[in-house]
Amino acid sequence: MTATHTFDKALALKPGPVRPGHYFGVTSPDYWNMVGPFGGTTAAIVLQSVLSHPDLLGAPIAITVNYASAVEAGPFEVQATPVRTNRSTQHWTIHLTQADANGEQQVNTTATVVTAARRETWRASDIPVPQVPPPAEVARMNIGPAGVAWLAQYELRPISGHVPIRWDGSGDHSETRIWLRDAEPRALDFASLASMSDMFYPRIWLRRARHVPAGTVSITTYFHAGKTELEAVGTGYLLGRATGQRFHNGFFDQAAQLWSEAGELLATSNQIVYFKE
Repeated sequence: MTATHTFDKALALKPGPVRPGHYFGVTSPDYWNMVGPFGGTTAAIVLQSVLSHPDLLGAPIAITVNYASAVEAGPFEVQATPVRTNRSTQHWTIHLTQADANGEQQVNTTATVVTAARRETWRASDIPVPQVPPPAEVARMNIGPAGVAWLAQYELRPISGHVPIRWDGSGDHSETRIWLRDAEPRALDFASLASMSDMFYPRIWLRRARHVPAGTVSITTYFHAGKTELEAVGTGYLLGRATGQRFHNGFFDQAAQLWSEAGELLATSNQIVYFKE
């Protein structure tokens, strides 16, 4: 018998007894960030609630997750609702809630997901895969500050755009390129791809070389791969690239792409992030 992977334990959802799409879960200390769960794990849980729904049509093509407030350690509930099912697409709304001091459920995360029944068509990619050395030639990153447990769950091999060594305001660009995969081998699927789309630290840290407080407000990930392409990746590395776009009045956006080792573009994401002066 194979032991359950740490990531799958974090995604474990128990169906509620009354209405379809209602699930119970518990936050995982293995994917804890500074003040709450790693946002990628929350996105994966949201997506998992849709993938577990008995009325699911097709596979995910897009997910948007809005982090309304911090998720606290402990139990939570998720409600996934298919609000419209068409011939080829299905549209979902999702709410993640936790009980407050009075036992009332409060919304911490809202999300939308679009799933679709894909069909074979013409294909092309206008985003070239970066030319980088293979993973074996790139040093593995040493895990950073204590208390950020989720970093230990991934094998990270930064090629360029490392976290600044000196926080002295000398930054002049915001691009990072990195090889990544689960530290404990696990075959890639849509949930883990959604999580890895949020792997990149805030671009403002690199652009300014200043460790300013920052956090994701909303992230949208587009899935360009289907089940067959994900199965071809298996437990292999993904090549990630992230860059900032506009830093202004307390918020900035950053874009990211994830390719397979074979050069297949698997997912792209965009997120809006707040920062404090």
